[in-house]
Amino acid sequence: MSTKEKLISHVMKEEPIGCTNKVTVVGVGMVGMASAISILLKDLCDELAMVDVMEDKLKGEVMDLQHGALFLKTHKIVGDKDYSVTANSKVVVVTAGARQQEGESRLNLVQRNVNIFKFIIPNIVKYSPNCILMVVSNPVDILTYVAWKLSGFPRHRVIGSGTNLDSARFRHIMGEKLHLHPSSCHGWIVGEHGDSSVPVWSGVNVAGVCLQTLNPQMGAEGDSENWKEVHKLVVDGAYEVIKLKGYTSWAIGMSVADLSIQCPHCRAYLLTSPSRGVVQGMHGVKDEVFLSVPCVLGNSGMTDVIHMTLKAEEEKQLVKSAETLWGVQKELVL
Repeated sequence: MSTKEKLISHVMKEEPIGCTNKVTVVGVGMVGMASAISILLKDLCDELAMVDVMEDKLKGEVMDLQHGALFLKTHKIVGDKDYSVTANSKVVVVTAGARQQEGESRLNLVQRNVNIFKFIIPNIVKYSPNCILMVVSNPVDILTYVAWKLSGFPRHRVIGSGTNLDSARFRHIMGEKLHLHPSSCHGWIVGEHGDSSVPVWSGVNVAGVCLQTLNPQMGAEGDSENWKEVHKLVVDGAYEVIKLKGYTSWAIGMSVADLSIQCPHCRAYLLTSPSRGVVQGMHGVKDEVFLSVPCVLGNSGMTDVIHMTLKAEEEKQLVKSAETLWGVQKELVL
């Protein structure tokens, strides 16, 4: 009789129930691992699966996380090159793809990552046909559209990290300017996750006080306080981080966990930052693109889209953002 048999007497006759809240992260690069650790530290799943083509790195990352299992509540952490390890995931987070280089725009990454998605997405669908698919790889707006097309999923089950991070940067910089914590500063960045993103200055508020009522020129060229610079710092933020450390990771990883809180659990409420949905027909957007707008997430994915009240100039900028994405998207070979 083994030590285990001497220690433990098995009493249950039927098969034990498996995990009920499984999350998969595809890609164990900097963003993938930042997402994985953020998800683990927030106790968002009872099983975490990871997939990557780099087998040695994948094995090392899985072992490293497993060795910290004592400090976590997630009881199972697995990884494999084979996508069968991802079976029956509730949420699949896709971070895999070519990394954005210094000075390179997100849109320049597109065709390289489309080709990678042609392999990844069908494998996800094969093993987790009922999952919520969350895209993080850049350019995230276009690749969310690509994932939607390749997966055949209904649009409410394909979302992207979008401007969740842009809005977090916006609120952080606003907070620094006002000497407040970001959680007390409310503002939205909508549209593309990137250079053509749109700050909704008309909705910026602290404790329900609309700041444009205090400073009608906020966000405009003639603003003596130069609030427009806040949005510029948001747009330039990723490029600056890449220049300094070679990549971005921690903030987007925390953003992914923030979105994942809403997806696996039976809660649905307005995101503090925009998610994304197909917004054709809204706010003058005519093309079939994925853009960030305020959405409600529940345990089945995106349940509702919030109708924003935008000023004419903001709506014009949103349409321009959509046209920027469509200009690239229409040339894709899927």
